[in-house]
Amino acid sequence: MRRLAIILLAAAAGLALVAPPAGAAAPPSTGPAKSASSTDASDLAPVNVVQVSGLIDEILIDKITTTLKAAETDGAQAVILQMNSSGAVVSRGRMADLATVLHESPVPIGIWVGPSGANLTGLGGQLLAVADASGMAPGAHIGKFGTPLTVSGVTFEFGAVTDKLREHTIGFQEARTSGALRLDTTDEGVPAVKNMVLGMDGLVVTRAAAQGKTLHTVAVSLNDNGSTQNNLTLVRFYKLGLLNQLLHTVSSPAVAYLLFVIGMALLIFEFYTAGVGIAGVVGAACIILSCYGLAALPTRGWALAALILSMFAFAVDVQVGIPRLWTGIGVVLFVFGSWFLYRNVLGADLRPSWITLIAGIGGILLTFVVGMPSMVRTRFATPTVGREWMIGEMGTALAEISPDGVAEVAGGRWRARTNRATPLKPGDRLRVVAIDGVTLEVEPEEGGAKDYREMRTKRGAQTPEFEPSEVASPANEESSAESAKS
Repeated sequence: MRRLAIILLAAAAGLALVAPPAGAAAPPSTGPAKSASSTDASDLAPVNVVQVSGLIDEILIDKITTTLKAAETDGAQAVILQMNSSGAVVSRGRMADLATVLHESPVPIGIWVGPSGANLTGLGGQLLAVADASGMAPGAHIGKFGTPLTVSGVTFEFGAVTDKLREHTIGFQEARTSGALRLDTTDEGVPAVKNMVLGMDGLVVTRAAAQGKTLHTVAVSLNDNGSTQNNLTLVRFYKLGLLNQLLHTVSSPAVAYLLFVIGMALLIFEFYTAGVGIAGVVGAACIILSCYGLAALPTRGWALAALILSMFAFAVDVQVGIPRLWTGIGVVLFVFGSWFLYRNVLGADLRPSWITLIAGIGGILLTFVVGMPSMVRTRFATPTVGREWMIGEMGTALAEISPDGVAEVAGGRWRARTNRATPLKPGDRLRVVAIDGVTLEVEPEEGGAKDYREMRTKRGAQTPEFEPSEVASPANEESSAESAKS
């Protein structure tokens, strides 16, 4: 018993020496201390963000669909659609199919309308009803959703402003207070994507396809000073590829319209220049891209035909070199075609803005009223003062001249008109017989038509000045002398 007591006393004394006194500070830590609840951001599943900007077309729908399918296998815990769209150019049925894909996706879905100043209008705004979380940036607007889509199991309601959103738009504050959004946000809203990811932390999904899933987008860790730090999970951004981005851009109303106008103007310009140059290549590329965009957009056929006919009307007076009646007809056709080119469908206002219309119409007027006629006059002119020396010069027809065409004379290209409607084929030799302004009057080298004035002049040149009986001879001189003496 004595030995046991001694051992117990010794143990108690040792513990008293080792333990710090009451109120003493703990020894410094050699590394960051973590509580039992602390986590690391690398342990959390990533979040995929798809940028949806511009009119919703087949390219964007395909991008959204493929990203959702990929999220099912790449370990993403949620997909966020970053939307800034003024409508859709696909059918209602196609938009209903997209809403069905979102509704039946096993991956939680969030929709963020941003950045600041973004809009989500038209049928694209109805996708907010199938999202598990939705937020808006300050300055963003939603509305003009139109008639609700038909999707099984989805109720397209947006709180107290459901009816208002069908024909009008609202801002962030009204959307938050009316219950149109499905994310508990503060008065400051969701200014950036990271705030959207942060707000979705702890969200429990109630949608049937992903019911019961809880999102963990924030990792909480302790700093050395004992404070906590929030670290977001990995955010992966998905954008359109270069080719798809190009096709999506040319499918916007303003870009497709301007590309078509520029392409047609460049082709007409190339028609009046020698050879195939940069203008022709660029014009052809613009026409091809604009045709893709116009095919994807709801255009009026008669308005597009008016734009094409206006270009032909402009070309008529460009060939003359002076704006006349056809230029006026071209201006009227071009203005009407530009204004009524697009049909407004599915709640999307596709008419180009005033800036776009002013740029298109003003550019065409400057081109075909001022620029092109001056270019044609300069091209078919010559710096030589006085061109009478060209009368009688020989040349070659570069194109069919019947009655008007182009000829090469003295090493230059000239507008030519056949003399008395004698046609010339490409490559035929010709002779300049007169000059009318900057136009040469020409005739074939052989077999040119002749009028009564030339025939009379030549007959007069062959007639002797005196009759044969009046020509002086020795006999006549003697008889004249005798008559004078008598």
